[in-house]
Amino acid sequence: MALLERVGVTVNGPNPWDPQVRDDRLWNRILARGTLGLGEAYMDGWWDCEDLAEFFNRATGTKIKEQFRPTPILIWQYLKARLLNMQTLGRAKRVSKMHYNETAAYMATLDSRMTGSCAYWKGANTLDAAQEAKLDLICRKIGLKPGDRVLDIGCGWGAFMGFAAEKYGAHCVGVTISPDQAAYGKQRYAHLPVEFQVKDYRQFEGKVDHVVSMGMFEHVGYKNFRTFFEVARRAIRDEGLFLLHTIGSPNSIKMIEPWFEKYIFPGGVLPSIAQIGAAIENLFVVVDVHNIGPHYDKTLMAWFQKFDATWPRPRDAGEERFYRMWKYYLLASAGSFRSRHIHVWQFVLSTRGVPEGYETAR
Repeated sequence: MALLERVGVTVNGPNPWDPQVRDDRLWNRILARGTLGLGEAYMDGWWDCEDLAEFFNRATGTKIKEQFRPTPILIWQYLKARLLNMQTLGRAKRVSKMHYNETAAYMATLDSRMTGSCAYWKGANTLDAAQEAKLDLICRKIGLKPGDRVLDIGCGWGAFMGFAAEKYGAHCVGVTISPDQAAYGKQRYAHLPVEFQVKDYRQFEGKVDHVVSMGMFEHVGYKNFRTFFEVARRAIRDEGLFLLHTIGSPNSIKMIEPWFEKYIFPGGVLPSIAQIGAAIENLFVVVDVHNIGPHYDKTLMAWFQKFDATWPRPRDAGEERFYRMWKYYLLASAGSFRSRHIHVWQFVLSTRGVPEGYETAR
C-alpha cells in the first residue's frame, strides 16, 4: 500500500477518500481477481469509502493496477480480445441486454432528455442546461440547418435527435440495438421528424447530410473501428460533417478494465488517437478535435447526486448490491476523468476537408 500512501491514501485512515475495510477477506479477493475482485468486494460491502471518486482520482494516478499480477480472468479476457471479435452482430446484443436494460436506473440518473454522455458545463449550472449546451454545441459544430437530414449512430433515447429537430428543424434518423430505447424515443418524439431504427449500425442504409455519434464508439470494439467509419462514410454526403463524441484512452488498448467489462460495457474498448487516426485513413479528414474530458467528472458527479437522491432505498441484499454497483460505476468513472486517466474527445470529420476553412464552435 506504499503507492497509495504516496498520494495521501491510507487504508482505514481518517480522510473521506481513505478506504475502510469491513471484511479482511478483501485482500485475498483482490489477489485472486485483481480489480474485478476490488469492485465486486465493494458491491458486497467488504469495503467502503466516503469519497469514492476522490479515492479513484488518487489511486489511478499511482498506476496501482500495474502492481496486480495477471489473474486467470484477466488473461482470459486478454486472449478473447486478441483472438475474437467481441462485437460481432450477435455479440453486440449483449450491450443492449446488459448496459441498457436498466431503464429505471437511467431515468433516475440522467437529465430530463435522457442524454447518456458527457455534458458541457461552459456557462451551465444545472445538469439539464449542461446537456442542452452539449447538444447545441454539436449542432453548431456540424453547421446544422433546417431540413438537414442527420444520422445518429447509437442514438440512445433520442436526446440529440429530439433537440436537433426542435431547435434546428433537422430531420433525424437514429439506430439503436435497444428496443426499450427506441420505444421510449418513438413515444416522446412522435410529433417530430425523428425516426428510430432498431438495428446494428452496420445494417443502416441510406444517405444523410451529417452524421453524429455520442458515446457509441466505445462499444464498437477495436476490430470494428474501421468498419464503423466505413459505415459513416457510406451514409454521409460529400459536403457533410461527422461529429464523433467518444471517451478515449491515452494508450492503444484492446480491452477495458475487467469490472467494467463484466458489469457495464461488455466487449467495449476505449480508443486512442492513434487507433482513430488509422481507422479514418482515406475516409475522413480531421478538421477539429476538442477535449472536454474534465466536463465528464462534473457530469458523473451530477448523475450520482441525482441517482442517490431519487433511487428508492435498498430493501434487500440484491437491491443493495445493485445500488452499490451503480454507485461504483459512476464514482469510479468520475475519479478516472478527474485524474485525466481517460478523456472525452469531440472530433469533427469531413470527407475531403472544408475548402473555405473550418471555424470551430465552442
